[in-house]
Amino acid sequence: MHDKWMIPCLYLDQGRAVTGRGQKELFQDGDVKRLSAAYSDGGADGLLLFDLSGTDLEHEAAIGTIKEICQAAQIPVTAAGNVKRVEDVKKFLYAGCQRVVLNLAKDSNVGMLKEVSERFGKEKIGVSVSDVKEFEPHQQLVGQYAGLVLAAENVYEKIRGASDVPVLLYMERDSRQGALELLQEEQVRGISGVYVSRGDLPLMEFKMECKERGIAVNTFESAVAWSDFKLNGDGLIPVVVQDCQTDEVLMLAYMNEEAYQTTLRTGRMTYWSRSRQELWTKGLTSGHFQYMRSMTLDCDNDTILAKVAQVGAACHTGNRTCFFQELVCKGYDDTNPLRVFQDVYQVILDRKVHPKEGSYTNYLFDKGIDKILKKVGEECTEIVIAAKNPDKEEIKYEIADFLYHVMVLMAEKDVSWEEITQELARR
Repeated sequence: MHDKWMIPCLYLDQGRAVTGRGQKELFQDGDVKRLSAAYSDGGADGLLLFDLSGTDLEHEAAIGTIKEICQAAQIPVTAAGNVKRVEDVKKFLYAGCQRVVLNLAKDSNVGMLKEVSERFGKEKIGVSVSDVKEFEPHQQLVGQYAGLVLAAENVYEKIRGASDVPVLLYMERDSRQGALELLQEEQVRGISGVYVSRGDLPLMEFKMECKERGIAVNTFESAVAWSDFKLNGDGLIPVVVQDCQTDEVLMLAYMNEEAYQTTLRTGRMTYWSRSRQELWTKGLTSGHFQYMRSMTLDCDNDTILAKVAQVGAACHTGNRTCFFQELVCKGYDDTNPLRVFQDVYQVILDRKVHPKEGSYTNYLFDKGIDKILKKVGEECTEIVIAAKNPDKEEIKYEIADFLYHVMVLMAEKDVSWEEITQELARR
């Protein structure tokens, strides 16, 4: 049995989130990256984006916005709207979308369904149906080439059971009971639309209600019972908190059973305050929430390692981490690859903003993009030549040269290492 999805939707118009196809008023503050991250942190299983752009130029700009959303959301993104050509499907997928939805009301989309399904994979293609008359003539085609049907509630009632393609229901009702009833339908793979897109719905808690009703949903479940944890004299277990992206240790806190269960239920890190003798959710007053990504128990069952998505600073002093007071330090080479790459990249960025006389990096920036590209090409060729020689020292040197020049190119084109690693992880 598959877990049922909760997939909020966003309507994109000129880089902003709007209320829908009609009035196009701002939805909340319109910040699509913030909204996408908030949905992701709040427990959404995916995101449905509608591109409302009116011109090809606006559509290209929307693709750039969708790239940013895919990076910010950290959950699967489905794109719909403005699909006119096979090239549009490719652009959405290359922007980071997991799936693209074709509107069956457009004859051109019906015509390209088979081609895009065979080219990109059936699981990456969905179809939207706003009227049963759009579905019936193409029922066999949809069953063969679509991995998902996006349908409104009234349409689903008429096409229910007509095919075995899973349905993502778009709810126009803001109804908790309606959502629960629809999620119990076998063919319904998940829900989108008004109810799960409001922004103020605690999705994780709604999922727990679904689970209690026997609906399979994606929630946090502990693989080890609390009774198997080894607690200290106060009945608490220490929690080492680490940034899920950088592995930086942020803080140390403690949990009792209520704090642990609350963290699992809400997805937000909740601890027991030893000084105040009360439960506290990190960030409730400061806004610097910690969204749980994973928790791991150590070999003695007496310490938890929590990896979190940290909003703002973890420390009450305003420092990113609570561990900032150096006591003693013996020099050592930090060869953590990503940290080295990031440090070198930061130096390159600093040279770009604060030029230094005699700097080779500034020489490249001054000469411009053609010179930078020429050097990247030359260094790539040097790697090929070095690889033909038996001495691996030479190839190490040439690869290092190449990576440096690639980082200069990245700085020139405003591409960060975070964006590169996110793209690699997505693949």
